[in-house]
Amino acid sequence: MTTKIFIEGLWKTFDTPRGKVDAVKDFNLTVEEGKFISIVGPSGCGKSTLLRILAGLLPPTQGTVKITPGKDPSKPLNSVVFQEYAIFPWKTVLDNVAFGLEMRGFSTSVRYEKAKHWIDAVGLNKFVTYYPHQISGGMKQRVSIARALANDPEVLLMDEPLGALDAQTRNVLQELILQIWESTKKTVIYITHSIDEAVLLSDQIVLMTAHPGTKKVVYDVDISRPRGLETKGTAEYAKLSYLVWESLRDEVVAAMEEQR
Repeated sequence: MTTKIFIEGLWKTFDTPRGKVDAVKDFNLTVEEGKFISIVGPSGCGKSTLLRILAGLLPPTQGTVKITPGKDPSKPLNSVVFQEYAIFPWKTVLDNVAFGLEMRGFSTSVRYEKAKHWIDAVGLNKFVTYYPHQISGGMKQRVSIARALANDPEVLLMDEPLGALDAQTRNVLQELILQIWESTKKTVIYITHSIDEAVLLSDQIVLMTAHPGTKKVVYDVDISRPRGLETKGTAEYAKLSYLVWESLRDEVVAAMEEQR
């Protein structure tokens, strides 16, 4: 398999009123092309910092971070889906999804064709002319996912994209993400606090330590695909979920002690 993401000796240090603080410490990871990787860890362990470095939104303090380009140089290396519904309130669903393509110079007809394909894929055909204030939180996040995929990135970076949603909507969008991944086989880095979500979606789960965050252990998710919500009822799912929690629990306790 081709190595798509290579991270070696990554450190990220911030200047704070208390002096220099390491957010990410000596982090190493190799991700094969087409793999769905979830990163879990306690609050404040540097998960989102790591993703922002991968996205090029933050520079590393030291170390190597590389995403291998594909054969098509016109494709962006990555697109990001954030937790906070990062869509434009003055644009319709259609124009939000087409925005990245517009910035890359695609004609109106081409970008709308591509945007409509992904709007259909996330089940929002009836809402192409709606504005964000006219749709629900779950629908806004589907717009964000469609916009990222319309841009056809080499790597899809997702920073707790379902974290702000109610349980029912979250279940629906988990199944949507599974279906989209099955059809695209994109390389995905997925940040989440939810062990259940990580086990359901991923090929591998990377567990980070408490602050400063580094890689503690990597779990292979040897549960057959395709998967759906019924996967949560299997013994394999329950066993791996508990195994990850056993390792994560110590890091959560360590993070809470640091905050005292």
